[in-house]
Amino acid sequence: MTKFLLWLLLLVLCWPLALLALILYPIVWLLLLPLRLLGIAVDGVFSLLHAILTLPARLLGGGRSGRDRAATA
Repeated sequence: MTKFLLWLLLLVLCWPLALLALILYPIVWLLLLPLRLLGIAVDGVFSLLHAILTLPARLLGGGRSGRDRAATA
């Protein structure tokens, strides 16, 4: 709602710029969509690498603190 009110204010102050923004916004969004998908894929690869590299520590119980170990022993 805030973005719409700001756009209305821009429409009142400078209507050519507001119309240009209204036309260019979907085009810019479409151009940036592949970069967003690439970012999601890279984030997935980093999450997979993190899971693979921390698996031995999690299997050996490296995630527990000292208090937890003392209570279970």
